[in-house]
Amino acid sequence: MELLIVGTLDGQIGAASKIAIEQGGQVSLAPTVEKALEVLRSGKSIELVMIDVKLDIHKLISSLEQERINVLVVACGVANDTGLAVKAIKAGAKEYIPLPPDPELIGAVLAAATRENHALIYGDKKTENILKIAKQIAPSEASVLLTGSSGTGKEIFSRFIHDNSKRANKKFVAVNCAAIPETLLESELFGYEKGAFTGAVARRIGKFEEASEGTLLLDEISEMDIGIQAKLLRAIQEKEIDRIGGKAPIKVNTRIIATSNRNLEEAVRNGTFRQDLYYRLNVISLNIPDLKDRPDDILVLAKHFIKKYSELNELPMKDLSKEAADALLHYLWPGNVRELENTMHRAVLLSTGDEIGVEAVMLQNPDAVKAEETPAVGQTVAGMERKLIIDTLKHTMGNRTTAANILGISIRTLRNKLKQYQEEGFDLPSAPQGQ
Repeated sequence: MELLIVGTLDGQIGAASKIAIEQGGQVSLAPTVEKALEVLRSGKSIELVMIDVKLDIHKLISSLEQERINVLVVACGVANDTGLAVKAIKAGAKEYIPLPPDPELIGAVLAAATRENHALIYGDKKTENILKIAKQIAPSEASVLLTGSSGTGKEIFSRFIHDNSKRANKKFVAVNCAAIPETLLESELFGYEKGAFTGAVARRIGKFEEASEGTLLLDEISEMDIGIQAKLLRAIQEKEIDRIGGKAPIKVNTRIIATSNRNLEEAVRNGTFRQDLYYRLNVISLNIPDLKDRPDDILVLAKHFIKKYSELNELPMKDLSKEAADALLHYLWPGNVRELENTMHRAVLLSTGDEIGVEAVMLQNPDAVKAEETPAVGQTVAGMERKLIIDTLKHTMGNRTTAANILGISIRTLRNKLKQYQEEGFDLPSAPQGQ
C-alpha cells in the first residue's frame, strides 16, 4: 500500500505516517493539492490519498476525474471540523478521519483500500471451469483476450488473473477504450511531455508506464481507432513506448489483458481491427458466458448484492422471497451481472416488508422471459429490437445511461433509436431530470 499525505494534517503528519508504516504502508508527502497532482501524474503507485480537510478537496477530486486518475481519497481534520467534514464528503472524499489519528481507524481505512473491491462471486459450474483455466494461465506472461457480452464481469475476471499471477503485488491498471475520446486515448496510454500540446502543463505518465511490472487491462479494445492499434502493437512487441513530445523511447514491462464484447475476428475481416494485433492479443482466449447461461450464479450474486447494498445504505439485511427468487431465475438478464447488481440495489431500497418481494425486484415481463416463452416468429428484427430497447428503458425507469449499459450500446446510438421511435409515434418512458 502506497499512501500520499497532502497538507499538514494539523501537525499530525508524523503520527499518521508512523501508523501507516506500522500497518505495512509506504508514505509520500505533498504540501499542496498542486504538488499532490504532480506526484499522482508521475505514475507513482499511490493507492490512497489522505488530504487535510482545509485544502481544496473539490479541486483535487475534479482534477483526478478529469485526468482519469483512479485513487481513493479520504479527508482528515480535527474532530470539531464538522462543517468541513460534510463539505469534504460532498466534494467526493470517501471517508472522513478525525485527528489526532486513531491507529485502529487508520488501519481499517488502509485495509479497506487494499482489500479486493471486485470480489468474484459464483456458484455455477461453468464459472468454476473458467476460473480453473484462468488460474492455470495466470502465472504465464502471455496476453489474454476475454470475450463476452457487456456486463458479464470481464474486468473482474481480469483482476482474478492478475491476482493469481507473478505480478500480483504490482499494479493493475484499467483503461476503458470505449469511454475515452479517440483524440485523448493515445496520450492516456503512452503519456506526454510538458508542452507537447496546448494544455500539457506538466509531464503525464501514461497507463503503459504506470502498469509497468504489473498488468494493463485494455477494456473494450474493439473500440480503439486503427491508427492507435499500430502504436499499441509496437508497444507490445518491442516492450517500449513513446510519450507524445518525447525524444527517446521508454522501456516497459507490462502484461496485457484485453476485453471485447464484439466479435474481433469479424472486425478483422471488416478492416476495423488489425489482424496482427488480434493474433498478438489472442494468445489465450476465454469467453465469459451470459448470466442466463450460468443460472447457478444468479441467486448467489443476488444475495451478495443484497448484503453489499444493505450495508452501504445502513438498512437491515433481508432474504429474497420465493417468488422474487423464481422471478430472478426466469429472467433473461440482457444486461447480465451489471443489470442484476442494479436490480438488487434498487430492490434493497424499495423493499418495505420483512423479505425482498417480487414487487421490489421490478423485473419487466417476469412471466414471459424465457426464450421458448417469447416466440419471435412473424415479428420483424426492427420490431424485436424496438421492444427490447423500450422494455429495457422501462426496467431502468427511464434512465438512458443505465439502459445503454444493459443493452451494450453507446448512449448516442440509444438516443438516435429513441428519437426514431418517438417520431414513429411510440410512447417512451420519461427520462430522469438531467438526462
